Amino acid sequence: MAHFVIPYQPRPLQRKLHEQIARFAMIVCHRRFGKTVFSINDDIKNLISCKQRGLRMPRGHYVAPLLKQAKKTAWDYVKLYTKDLPGYKANETDCRVDFLDDCRYTLIGADNPDAEKGQYCDTVTFDEYAQMPPSMWTEVFRPMLSDRTGKGKFIGTPKGKNSFYTLYGEAENKEGWNRFLFRASETGYVNAGELAAAKNDMTEEEYAQEYECSWEAAIRGAYYGKIMEKLTREGKVHAVPHESTLLVHTAWDLGIDDATAIWFIQQAGREYWAINYHEGSGAGLDTYVQYLKEQGYTYGRHYLPHDVKVKELSSGISRLQFLQGLGVRGIAVPNIKVDDGINAVRAILPRFHFDKEKCAKGIEALRQYRTDWDERTQTFKKKPKHDWTSHGSDALRYFAVGHSEEKEGQIIQRVADQNYDVLNPMAGSSTYRGKQTIAEGTEWEPW
Repeated sequence: MAHFVIPYQPRPLQRKLHEQIARFAMIVCHRRFGKTVFSINDDIKNLISCKQRGLRMPRGHYVAPLLKQAKKTAWDYVKLYTKDLPGYKANETDCRVDFLDDCRYTLIGADNPDAEKGQYCDTVTFDEYAQMPPSMWTEVFRPMLSDRTGKGKFIGTPKGKNSFYTLYGEAENKEGWNRFLFRASETGYVNAGELAAAKNDMTEEEYAQEYECSWEAAIRGAYYGKIMEKLTREGKVHAVPHESTLLVHTAWDLGIDDATAIWFIQQAGREYWAINYHEGSGAGLDTYVQYLKEQGYTYGRHYLPHDVKVKELSSGISRLQFLQGLGVRGIAVPNIKVDDGINAVRAILPRFHFDKEKCAKGIEALRQYRTDWDERTQTFKKKPKHDWTSHGSDALRYFAVGHSEEKEGQIIQRVADQNYDVLNPMAGSSTYRGKQTIAEGTEWEPW
């Protein structure tokens, strides 16, 4: 059997990881621990092992939240540690290296999960998984690892209690998984003087998160993080069953190249019940309408982005008209400033209950939706960061803006009718014809 030498000398704790990690490993470590170097070399070692075991065309992936992040963080290391292997060839455009005839290691971004479906994988590293959509693991890479019993690592520092935190907790007692946590105060990899200086220069939350791996530190710049954390503490993220006597309102963020996200929300008195959340990409509007029909809900209003009324050059009709043709009588919400929309969400979010399972992806998006810190101006940027969290967050913003109460201080209770048309609230029910008395003599027009 041929032996290959990689120009890499692991630190003691890195060596410990190489020796002890299970098939799947959660590795939480402080800044400057060397997690990226460790992970790349572990992946290269796994690919060589696959080759020695006779597997054809071994494949490995290094995944960062964005491709440009992966390239900036890992690309030079990947080339450094593979350049002496036989058959080495680097493709700068595709950010991949080939070696040993048919081994391949590729850098990708998590901003378009569906683009990776349909492949296979022998080893994968998720770097800063806390900033990725959870589906990158559950819907994309976990199936890719199955037919060749591939391995996976999740590395990073905490970013609040999100999907990274959940996986870390589950790994403690899950077969085939293990977990590690390395704090700067314990490893000795950053000297005491530098740690003291960093602690003096950073906020308490920043230092706790970046160097001491605290799960409790809030995500910097998160719009709804504290509210979502409070809802969790209050037990408002739990099983929320569909109430058949109440209408289900939907709120959409319509993507063309991006994902489409839909919230399913019922109003009960002053409370809002988020009973379902659906997200997908690469599918036509008819696919999402079919999903609505399959749920069996009785629908109220369908809130859509303001630009849904813009006619497309190819067809001459708008997406609003297209949806109407499929039976969805949507409402284009007013075009207001994003900041005002965010404030509208903040105003109603404390009154929400979220179904923990069906809305998991949307909940995670709301927790991590944030703006970036501008190092040049030393202020938070005015616009939200556009990433996977935008879809669910924008959809809920459209709900908050569109679902205005008819009169200030008065809550309208909308009750479902058994003869109600699933997608068209204007048809098939006498309950929604003409003006209806709702509460205290208030009248409202049907939509």
